[in-house]
Amino acid sequence: MSDAVNHHHALIYVMVTMSAVDRTISDQELARIGNIVSQLPIFADFDEEELVGVAQACGERLSAEDGLDAILDLIAKVLPKKLYETAYALAVEIAAVDLEVKQEELRFLQMLRDQLDLDKLPVGAIEHSARVRHRLA
Repeated sequence: MSDAVNHHHALIYVMVTMSAVDRTISDQELARIGNIVSQLPIFADFDEEELVGVAQACGERLSAEDGLDAILDLIAKVLPKKLYETAYALAVEIAAVDLEVKQEELRFLQMLRDQLDLDKLPVGAIEHSARVRHRLA
């Protein structure tokens, strides 16, 4: 099943999963995913017309038995290690978009950190950067 999934898909799966873990995908989260895909250099060679289909495929995988674990395994398998921190940064960005990080989102971030075996220093820097960017006056 992972043959058709590439690094673009895996990064989108990270964002969609982060959005879905609290059982509510907000318009703000969907808009932010769309903005990220249209603006970040990592998606420069991704056909934005595929975004909805990739997001739906992610949702189908998530709804399967052990879907969350399967998604995490797939992400780690498909992404090159140099994109692990990027994946984490995208997850944090989606979690922060509504200015409230819920318990389910914190748990997914922990699971993603563990799955990708991320070091504490870059994780802290990514999280701090998101707090600074999304800080209210």
